[in-house]
Amino acid sequence: MKRKERAAETEAALKAAAKRVFAERGYLNTKIADITAEAGRAAGSFYNHFAGKEALLEALLADMATEGDSAASAPGHLSDFTDPEAVRQHIEVSVRLYREHAATIRAVQEAALVSENFAGTLARFAGSEMADILGHVTCVTDAGRRLPAPPETALRMVYSLVHAFLQIRRQPADALSDEEVTEALTRFVYRGLNGCDF
Repeated sequence: MKRKERAAETEAALKAAAKRVFAERGYLNTKIADITAEAGRAAGSFYNHFAGKEALLEALLADMATEGDSAASAPGHLSDFTDPEAVRQHIEVSVRLYREHAATIRAVQEAALVSENFAGTLARFAGSEMADILGHVTCVTDAGRRLPAPPETALRMVYSLVHAFLQIRRQPADALSDEEVTEALTRFVYRGLNGCDF
């Protein structure tokens, strides 16, 4: 195996180990040595790939963003939120990302609580995510419908609602399937933005 391939394999192993350890202990209670031990790598190898734990978390956040971006550029992507299927596509991606990256999302939230720098990173990430879909929301006003607030504010409301719900959904008492959650959120968001059911 070439050096470049070994380096990529080690980086992937460190990221996967970090997700497992974050899920078990939380971001704040995880040490770099915990991650390298979980990955089966030498402690010093971590710094060949990441400047610190926060840099690793930024890489995990970037990976998650890349997944979301690839869904947005997939064939058949719809971008007009007057179309319920467009809303559904975006909700489906959010539900899947929350399921697959729950540990990373919790870690990001914990890091933002204790690091002003990381809070800024998270704010920029959220701002970029919302900027990417602002045009989807302005389609509602372009169609002659009235949003509950100016487009940017309406989008913040939707973003906050969806993400807050998906965070609390991790509670064991919530027995809804991904499909049921997607349908309920799609109907809720669509009605909130368009003022009508579909």
